[in-house]
Amino acid sequence: MKTIKLIAACALLASAGATFGHENSPHHAASTAMPPEQKDWGIAGDVQAVSRTITVRMGDNMRFTPGHIEVQEGDTVRLRAENQGKVLHEMVLGTRAELDQHAQMMQKFPGMEHDAPYMAHVRAGQRGDIVWQFNRPGTFDFACLIAGHYQAGMTGTITVVPRSR
Repeated sequence: MKTIKLIAACALLASAGATFGHENSPHHAASTAMPPEQKDWGIAGDVQAVSRTITVRMGDNMRFTPGHIEVQEGDTVRLRAENQGKVLHEMVLGTRAELDQHAQMMQKFPGMEHDAPYMAHVRAGQRGDIVWQFNRPGTFDFACLIAGHYQAGMTGTITVVPRSR
């Protein structure tokens, strides 16, 4: 059993040396080859089904504009994250609990590579898109989880209004 744990630890360390931080990774969340995974806040959307685009601006004042978004249950939306700042920012969708946990990991491992359809990592002066189907009503969150940004208040909310049945 100790041998298996040692092999697993060595494999993990070897792969960690081959990863890159946010600034070096090609982040194209919409082009992921994995099948969409249902999350509490929805599921990766099909770009052909986008009903509207919502532009969310990010700046070095550690704020999103707008800081609150409202959509209808079932809507597939393109969230266009525009970085108007001079440093890397990101937009990550999730629940408050998941974002809190992810932010703690980013504090411990600031160069950690991560990419998912509900994330857009955006260099200064650039933009990135998240195509998401909000198929569950409720209030969810988005944030920049770059170390220090989340802690400075770079967060927002999304209200998914139930569709009349």
